[in-house]
Amino acid sequence: MLKQIFLFSTIFNDAPEPWQLGFQDSAAPGFTGIVELHNIIFFYLIIISVGVFWVLFSLIYNYNYKKNSFSYKYMTHGTLLETIWTIVPALVLILIAFPSFKLLYLLDEVISPTVTIKISGSQWYWSVEYSDYTTDKGSSIDFDTYMIPESDLEIGQYRLLDVDNHIIIPVDCHIRFIASGSDVLHSFAVPSLGIKIDCCPGRLNQVSILAERAGIYYGLWTMA
Repeated sequence: MLKQIFLFSTIFNDAPEPWQLGFQDSAAPGFTGIVELHNIIFFYLIIISVGVFWVLFSLIYNYNYKKNSFSYKYMTHGTLLETIWTIVPALVLILIAFPSFKLLYLLDEVISPTVTIKISGSQWYWSVEYSDYTTDKGSSIDFDTYMIPESDLEIGQYRLLDVDNHIIIPVDCHIRFIASGSDVLHSFAVPSLGIKIDCCPGRLNQVSILAERAGIYYGLWTMA
């Protein structure tokens, strides 16, 4: 009983691991679709790579200068072969395009959001505003979030990932992020939620997410 209570009360930290090669655990339908599309394309990539390298090494082994000293000098074109290697890649691209366009449309669609959060990138912090909620004074809820210096890190906190104020969002609700920059180009990314958007000064960019489970999701912040 205690073990079950402990498991259900556990909050997972979705952060990159040392020497990690795969994706982080998905916490949103959009990121699940991205991982599935990656697996589909990777499957096609393996089949194509095996076929191409098999043909290449077969030609090198069977038609070298020792085994085949003379070549057919009038064989300069192969219409059937050229038709095959033109049509087959086109069909492969079509097979990849359909799920890719479907996922792109679903990621770009912003459903009526439950909460809208405005974020603005600055050197070296983020400004966050919950425009749907107000304080007792009537102003929007807003705050700045700074990265915690290494000297102030506590046990269990991550270097260059933990911040002093977290962005809190509800589970199983459509959340819309409206992003911009105050000085230079910034990038706001949360891998587990499948979002990565540019924050450009003077322009607004938006993305919609739906968190499927509770947890702490660590993002990445870059600027140019």
